[in-house]
Amino acid sequence: MSAVLSGENLTDRYERMLREHPDWPDSTRGAVRDLCWSTLRAYGRGDGVLRTFLHKPPPVEVHALLLLAVQRLEARPEQAHTIVDQAVEAVAVDMPGFKGMVNGVLRNVLREASSLAARCQDEPEARYAHPAWWIARLKRDLPDRWEAVLAAGNLHPPMSLRVNRRKTTVEAMLDRLGQAGIDARPLTGDAIRIERAVAVSRIPGFEEGWVSVQDAGAQQAAQRLNLQDGLRVLDACAAPGGKTAHILETADVELTALELDPQRAQRVTSNLQRLGLSAQVKVADCRQLSAWWDGKPFDRILADVPCSASGVVRRHPDIKWLRRNEDISGFARQQAEILDALWQTLAPGGTMLYASCSVFDEENIEQIKRFRRRHPEAIVPNPDAEELLRLLPDADHDGFFYAQLHKPG
Repeated sequence: MSAVLSGENLTDRYERMLREHPDWPDSTRGAVRDLCWSTLRAYGRGDGVLRTFLHKPPPVEVHALLLLAVQRLEARPEQAHTIVDQAVEAVAVDMPGFKGMVNGVLRNVLREASSLAARCQDEPEARYAHPAWWIARLKRDLPDRWEAVLAAGNLHPPMSLRVNRRKTTVEAMLDRLGQAGIDARPLTGDAIRIERAVAVSRIPGFEEGWVSVQDAGAQQAAQRLNLQDGLRVLDACAAPGGKTAHILETADVELTALELDPQRAQRVTSNLQRLGLSAQVKVADCRQLSAWWDGKPFDRILADVPCSASGVVRRHPDIKWLRRNEDISGFARQQAEILDALWQTLAPGGTMLYASCSVFDEENIEQIKRFRRRHPEAIVPNPDAEELLRLLPDADHDGFFYAQLHKPG
């Protein structure tokens, strides 16, 4: 937690911690993850509560501990005294001088719980647990749905599986999950929703490549590419490889997967190996065509662009607090550069699928409108219904946006 408050990426820091503690059982790993992720989802409320009692900012480690304790007090009020005692014991290990402050703040939080709850309702960042600029963007972009999107961003994300159709079927996998005591139900396409998240070690056939963990919304990328055997396909921003693998599970294609970061490219390769799939994985910036493109055009291109990740914020709650409003225009410029570069590599008659996991118009609908002004030859099916390509986060999937861009033959 303290590392994230200092600006580190939550997932990267968590994975490093796991490498430092390889002996931790799944139960400990899950508990630590749940506590950190839940605290960051509720950071707006927790920080709002603490500002009432902190006259000056404490050391970041103490601030992190207080945020964790406040979240626990909200989630488990019946354990209030135990939570306070444990927080005091924890700070005493490395920073004993703050025992009194931690004890006093948390007891004040308990004492004034009712008035604090009312106060949080009056402060947007505390009420919605999102930054003010984020709330303002959603109000503008989604005037009728902004509150629902904010609420979804504070929930625990659903766990979905992608069935590898080369090895099994949705129906067969549902039977195997039922036999393993895992409640699940089918969604669309190859997706199965696990009703209560479990460790992948409990999922039958996972190591054998029968299934992968992938959000149901993310699985729509391969479905929207209109894949057929024999096509030449490019996955331009491939890591960690879930969409890459889904493409290869769907059709026998010649696939090139690009990834800018070498370590993330290795994750693509590892995922494909587990599933028994193969692709040409290259480390390259997809905008620098001379570094990777052989001049032979692609029939299909997946442009799963870097973005604010505002549609998957419940999986990455640190994003809400590490992002800044001005970052969005930076992402939009990068996305436009990627689209313009990749459009040159698309064969006549081919399709490029623009994909983002953002819910902001500047990265989605507005991005496509700007692209069409630069490339009037591009054909967008149902251009007046682009809104229909937006998937807002709900109980079954995260937030995504898809737009098909056809090049005339």
